[in-house]
Amino acid sequence: MAKAKGGSILVRLVSAAGTGFFYVKSKNPRKFPTKLEFRKYDPVVKRHVLFTEAKMK
Repeated sequence: MAKAKGGSILVRLVSAAGTGFFYVKSKNPRKFPTKLEFRKYDPVVKRHVLFTEAKMK
C-alpha cells in the first residue's frame, strides 16, 4: 500500500453510484480504524453520492 507522511496510508474513496469515479485520501488507521464514508460530488452523474473506502490497487 502507498504511504503518506506521519504513519498515514492512502485510501481510495469509490463512488456508490457505480461510475468508477474515485477520490484519494490519506487516513491514519490508529485514529480511524473503521472504513471512511463521505457524501461527495460525482461529476459523472452530476450529483452528491456516498463514497466508501476501498483498497488502493
